[in-house]
Amino acid sequence: MIAVFGAGSIGCWVGGRLAAGGVGVRLIGRAPVMDELAGGLRVTDLDGFDGSARVETATSPDAAAGAEIVLVTVKSAATEEAGKALATVLPENAVVLSLQNGVRNAGALRELLPGRRVLAGMVPFNVIRRGPGAYHRGSAGVVMIEQAPEAAPFVEAARRANLPLALRDDMAAVQWAKLLLNLNNAINALSGQPLAAELSQRDFRRCLAAAQREALEVLAAANTPLAKLTAVPPRWMPWLLSLPDAVFRRLARRIVAIDPHARSSMWDDLEARRLTEVDHIQGEVVALAERHGRDAPINRALLELIRKAEQGGRRAYTGVELRTALGV
Repeated sequence: MIAVFGAGSIGCWVGGRLAAGGVGVRLIGRAPVMDELAGGLRVTDLDGFDGSARVETATSPDAAAGAEIVLVTVKSAATEEAGKALATVLPENAVVLSLQNGVRNAGALRELLPGRRVLAGMVPFNVIRRGPGAYHRGSAGVVMIEQAPEAAPFVEAARRANLPLALRDDMAAVQWAKLLLNLNNAINALSGQPLAAELSQRDFRRCLAAAQREALEVLAAANTPLAKLTAVPPRWMPWLLSLPDAVFRRLARRIVAIDPHARSSMWDDLEARRLTEVDHIQGEVVALAERHGRDAPINRALLELIRKAEQGGRRAYTGVELRTALGV
């Protein structure tokens, strides 16, 4: 049995996809989300998959006891709380897989769960909640996990469910490359628009290009490697994003597919009046810059704008207005 701890949109989709393929899954999450699954869980994707399953649900960490593998899908700010809760119920030979944004969560879980095998993972795609118990993968990508013998139960479960999966021996580079892409989460949240609509506008893309270019400079100063997660190498992304709209649209269709209704998880968090993961995305760039005697003013400005939005501040900028606010 696989337990999904912190089952929100990502956890429900991954867990539901496995369950639809006949894998035993138990979802552990907040009561409002779990209550919606009483009638079953439906998972779909932009490639045409449509599956349904009945899944076990729970709200207590105790429900993770006895799981062969535990997928942790909580927001980064809740990692410490999740680790402490799991430490009280998981046996010492448990395998834990972090499917979270950010670059520190697997390491944090290792410290909180001594004796357990914690593996890093990465979910590249966006998931939309379409209604009670209905979750849709709204962008392309393959789940990636750390290559290790202990990953075998999850690899077999993914194979049974026909869930595309990639094993990687460079997860640090994968996570930083995903963080580079996730710099758009804040921009999308501040645009108030679906991802496809936001990225169709050059002014918003120029904001993202500037944030990525700054992050790339910081990562180069820190000698941090980056994996190639899309058809375009990470260091080409700012150039691509800066192209005129007509040219960008033609090229972008070949790189990644995005559902027209998909939005960033940061927009979802602001909409639900939850704290976002901005400290674990833009904040990581700012912190890395500081450790190497540099500054990251564009990512710092995005960090501050999101913090203000968390407190009820402005959330709907035009592309021109956001460029002005960021000075790009």
